Amino acid sequence: MTARPLDREEFSWHNITILAMEMNNPSQVGSVPVTIKVLDVNDNAPEFPRFYEAFVCENAKAGQLIQTVSAVDQDDPLNGQHFYYSLAPEAANNPNFTIRDNQ
Repeated sequence: MTARPLDREEFSWHNITILAMEMNNPSQVGSVPVTIKVLDVNDNAPEFPRFYEAFVCENAKAGQLIQTVSAVDQDDPLNGQHFYYSLAPEAANNPNFTIRDNQ
């Protein structure tokens, strides 16, 4: 068992040595080095790397880019990260704004 939880984002590999000895004869001892790889689980939610604040001029044209956003995730992806963005439910039916995926 571990003395504390293993966090892959802190250390992904651990090297330990395991000793075995006979209870009645402690001079009979063996050891083996063990390498442990901590597998990644999706335990971190995506985050925006900074605060975004957008301003729109009243004479903005239809189709004009207003803001580009990106997100990061501390979890290690198997095939790279791909995030999906959507408008909040209260804004989803607003025809004045859309989101376009650039990937």
